[in-house]
Amino acid sequence: MHLLGMLLIGIFVGLGAAFTGLGGGFLVVPFLLFLGYSAQKAVGTSFLAILVVAASALLAHNRLANVDYRTGILLGLGGIAGAQIGARLLGHVSTDSFKKIFALILMGLAFYLFFKKG
Repeated sequence: MHLLGMLLIGIFVGLGAAFTGLGGGFLVVPFLLFLGYSAQKAVGTSFLAILVVAASALLAHNRLANVDYRTGILLGLGGIAGAQIGARLLGHVSTDSFKKIFALILMGLAFYLFFKKG
């Protein structure tokens, strides 16, 4: 059941990531935290899952001509530096504090998207 459950959650994450463009971490990380993973292990494991999901979503969106490669590559290059800094910073944050920070970020994004005009 563990294997089947993970695959079903993966389908849900893939749908959410391909539909929203949020990468799936907003779904994977809380799920792994619920399973008892530390914040650091949840985030690291999430990135592996998202790598696979993102590659598949990129192929699907590419077939639909929905990819601006120049912008994506530039954002990705900047993201390399941010990812290195963020991973090191996370090592100094407790799982309880991480849950609160993560929840605030998700709520902030939700409010922004809900109330944004246009």
